[in-house]
Amino acid sequence: MLKLKSFTLNSRVIQSPMAGCTDLAYRLLSRQYGMEFCFLEMVAAESLIRGNEGTEELMKTIPEDKPLGAQLMGCRAEAMGEAAAIVESLGYSLLDLNLGCPAPKVAGKGSGSALLACPDKARDIFISVVKSVKKIPVTVKMRLGVADGSGQEAATIAKIAEDCGINAVTVHGRTRVQGYSGNADYHAIRKVKEAVKIPVIGNGDVLSGEDAKRMLEITGCDGVMIGRGGLGNPWIFKSVENVLNGKEPLPEASLEDKKEALLKHLDLELQHRDERTAAFHMRRIACWYFKNIPGVNEFRGKINTLKTAVEIRKLIEDFGFSPSVSNFA
Repeated sequence: MLKLKSFTLNSRVIQSPMAGCTDLAYRLLSRQYGMEFCFLEMVAAESLIRGNEGTEELMKTIPEDKPLGAQLMGCRAEAMGEAAAIVESLGYSLLDLNLGCPAPKVAGKGSGSALLACPDKARDIFISVVKSVKKIPVTVKMRLGVADGSGQEAATIAKIAEDCGINAVTVHGRTRVQGYSGNADYHAIRKVKEAVKIPVIGNGDVLSGEDAKRMLEITGCDGVMIGRGGLGNPWIFKSVENVLNGKEPLPEASLEDKKEALLKHLDLELQHRDERTAAFHMRRIACWYFKNIPGVNEFRGKINTLKTAVEIRKLIEDFGFSPSVSNFA
């Protein structure tokens, strides 16, 4: 259980916000398989204030998509505070502030992980946001540092966040310079956990229940955030939760299980997008499910040429040689 201000989560397993991934269809599908809490894709504060059409699309949700968190990105304290008030007014359960994105188009403009090197600017943002938000918890997601992997930069920012009234921090165990290369350093995350009294959530390289268990043992963290491990793998949330509660992990998903889940994912894309956009998204989504399965390269080449849901559905149904028995029937 995770308690953040007046908001309580039964599960300690959280889905990370991921640009281009954690859209409405992804969230709804994952909830069907046991995910309790998820974030929207990252939203730019300035775009939210301006009422940008693309931002409205990113923030699309429905009543069944709860509890749900939003994550703001930006480097101007006034704008972050104004955007935070909008997020709360829209009914989200939690607001997270992005101090972790390493992408040049984000960090290069002074936002995301660039703020790890600017503690005074980070403090101004925290103060502005906490002042603007009246009821929901505010959290911060960060990396270990810009180039220093010791965790000292993250620990410094985490202490500032705590002093400003932030309710929890999430730490990804890599630096901005690392991007997504190398391995997450759980020992460095522990340094951040030991620096503050507010809850700390660990993130990085959690692909199984055993990974999550190891992370919590090393870091002492209060929860686990799953990122890329959830792509094409909606079973991971329940499986991780099982292991953390001393139960057996779920059995490995069969090809038939993956095809069934992928077809559900396709249906959800079609429910919430026009067919052309859904077909384009499925070029990427389908390959999440079939990663490392023989024939996936040929499959990728074929799906990239298809434009209708009927064609895509048939390609998925015909992929590989499915076992007759499902592990999750």
